[in-house]
Amino acid sequence: MVCATSTNTTRDRHLASQNILAIDQGTTSSRAIIFGGGQKIIAVAQREFTQHFPADGWVEHDAEEIWDSVVTVCREVLEKASMQATDIAAIGITNQRETTLVWDRKTGKPIHNAIVWQDRRTAAFCGELKEQGLEAEFTERSGLLIDPYFSGTKLRWLLENVDGAREKAKAGDLVFGTMDSFLIWRLTKGKRHVTDATNAARTLMYNIGENRWDDWLLDKLDVPVGMLPEVLDCAADFGTADAEWLGAELPILGVAGDQQAATIGNACFEPGMFKSTYGTGCFALLNTGADKVASKNRMLTTIAYRLNGETTYALEGSIFMAGATVQWLRDGLKVIDEASKTGAMAEAADENHHVIMVPAFTGLGAPWWDAEARGAIYGMTRATGPNEIARAALEAVCYQTCDLLSAMHDDWGNSSDDTVLRVDGGMVASDWTMQYLADILDAPVDRPTVLETTALGAAWLAGSRAGVWGDHDAFAKTWNRERRFTPQIEDTTRQSRLAAWGDAVQRTLSKPTR
Repeated sequence: MVCATSTNTTRDRHLASQNILAIDQGTTSSRAIIFGGGQKIIAVAQREFTQHFPADGWVEHDAEEIWDSVVTVCREVLEKASMQATDIAAIGITNQRETTLVWDRKTGKPIHNAIVWQDRRTAAFCGELKEQGLEAEFTERSGLLIDPYFSGTKLRWLLENVDGAREKAKAGDLVFGTMDSFLIWRLTKGKRHVTDATNAARTLMYNIGENRWDDWLLDKLDVPVGMLPEVLDCAADFGTADAEWLGAELPILGVAGDQQAATIGNACFEPGMFKSTYGTGCFALLNTGADKVASKNRMLTTIAYRLNGETTYALEGSIFMAGATVQWLRDGLKVIDEASKTGAMAEAADENHHVIMVPAFTGLGAPWWDAEARGAIYGMTRATGPNEIARAALEAVCYQTCDLLSAMHDDWGNSSDDTVLRVDGGMVASDWTMQYLADILDAPVDRPTVLETTALGAAWLAGSRAGVWGDHDAFAKTWNRERRFTPQIEDTTRQSRLAAWGDAVQRTLSKPTR
């Protein structure tokens, strides 16, 4: 009784505050943001971590480095805000999805680097599953396609390729999780092994219609069910962060995968609402409400969020390289020293010099799903320079978004005439890119006042669960538009550019469709 009374007193003290600590564990960096009353950003801390590329098409992260980065930014953001942990009501977590980790149940130590969502090492095994005619059943149960992108085949690879892993897993000594599960495990010192429905829905092992781990899927992937975390709603009691980390115990009350958190942060709560996030990759989600819409265009059917036991579904399209392409211009080609310069370079490019980049560096995502495709640039001449390459990189993101939106509307069966795209992520700060996106989509593009919508979505989940923020209707009323970009080019120009893009994609596919 003494412990229970102490814990309740601590929690009551936290709930006197409306401040929420959002942990945004992304693909290239970890961030912590404190949101105050009215969802205002009080302070931000960020730290990049190392990207490991051990082989062609392989991408890994050191989970220990990520853990250290998360603890560091959480402490830094409290210092920047001149706050103590007791000034925080709750923690919300959002994370890079599909990135796969296995750790020892007793020690909490990972058995291998995390295999990142971009990694393509399981392409051959995915091909074997498809050749067995299993993809339709996988899609029916999980909503996903058989692709190296998702966690299930990555988990199987770890069990098959790390010495002794399968035996230890069968003995119950190893556990699996995406980054949210790992962070919660560490924050609670191993007391909770949990995830939320949105992260579970991206593993290729979860039945999204029945909301449970699926025995048939697990059997085909040869994964022991005992490794898997408990699946909770997005706003739920995920455990309590130990006082060692931030100086006081803090409840973890909200979790969602990054793209679903951005959907929530953009207040896309009504069926038909559409958002696109431009971070390392680009991910577009169309809210389909209670309807689990089956795609005929190789879009993904996924869980948008689950609240109070009720599931809201979405169609999703994924572009693997968005901001990562700009990062490649900076770190690989070294034609820029700051990502923010690409918009000005694109504006300065020769309008009549039509260079098209297909950024299939780690394969092509929706609607092509070609794991073997590799990046290409078309239309280069001796006059091609850094400006033209930068413009082609930004244009490619817009063309790919158009492919996704067209496919989703065809699946949804609704007219696209009244489409408005809500956007977020680092790339949307570029006015040039957002204007070109509106031009190519032939639809308005709304940029919100708060660009940190992914973290905001996680914060709202935690704040609403804690009872210090309002419900989703109240939250939706707080969403504000900073600027609307409207189409400015002629339809003939738009169609010509889209046709050139389509031709470039066909040339890039490992098995062209025409």
